[in-house]
Amino acid sequence: QVRLVESGGGSVQPGGSLRLSCRASGYTYDSTCMGWFRQAPGKEREGVAVMCTGGATTYYADSVKGRFIISQDKTRRASSTVDLQMNSLQPEDTAMYYCAANGWALGNRTYNYWGQGTQVTVSS
Repeated sequence: QVRLVESGGGSVQPGGSLRLSCRASGYTYDSTCMGWFRQAPGKEREGVAVMCTGGATTYYADSVKGRFIISQDKTRRASSTVDLQMNSLQPEDTAMYYCAANGWALGNRTYNYWGQGTQVTVSS
């Protein structure tokens, strides 16, 4: 049984930083992708950043390129973890962030494992 455990999130002022972590049990992304999606109130869920094929490939939404960085935790089994460092956060980044696994690229409909979500709020 695949389980995704998320940590991190919280509240921060504009321009601040937060880090999200996701650990998978029963799954590795050696041939698929694992990463982060978000959903703001009244909006559709969108892909933020994912890591694929064991870490060989990454995809970022245009809105977060240059601000967010997805990485692996190399102290653990790398292809079962994804961390998301979020810098220069803006109010439009406010959303529930979900870890997802076993999909491809930023197409959220391709993922069939999801975490419970962690809230990120950016406000002054």
